[in-house]
Amino acid sequence: MAAGEPSLQREVHHLYREHHGWLFNWLRGRLGNSFDAADIAHDTFMRIWIGLRAGAIPTLREPRAYLTTVARRLVINHHERQSLERAYQASLALLPEALVPSVEERAILLETLHELDALLDELPDRVRTAFLLSQLEGLAYEDIAVQLGVSVRTVTRYMAQGFAQCLRLMLTPQP
Repeated sequence: MAAGEPSLQREVHHLYREHHGWLFNWLRGRLGNSFDAADIAHDTFMRIWIGLRAGAIPTLREPRAYLTTVARRLVINHHERQSLERAYQASLALLPEALVPSVEERAILLETLHELDALLDELPDRVRTAFLLSQLEGLAYEDIAVQLGVSVRTVTRYMAQGFAQCLRLMLTPQP
């Protein structure tokens, strides 16, 4: 156990005890169901626990404001993930029956889509947009430059960032 870990555990336990009910109710009001609210409340406290352990979060002076900020980001991610799943299901519905992947293949593909979404979410907005325009829409760098109002050289830099991010994911050991 790292130095200071018991006091850190007490801090997180106190934060959880004092604010979990409030956060859960706040999330349930925004999400419309208890299941997703419970999952996101849990994920919020896990993110804070991990951030505190890593020293990335200072002492929380306004815990509810911080909890709300983290939870809002997780709600956005949740909605994006649902949208991605709906789009995936809609595309599957368009396939001829002989080409529809098995349940196992669909689960693997959906997990891969989630990983790609998380990977792209880490990129700055303009880099992500350029990368998607190139890789999904098939646009040439010149066309992307015009659409984004930047130089071709900037698009090339954006693409290098996108590919570097993909390479990091490929080289990161998976559990």
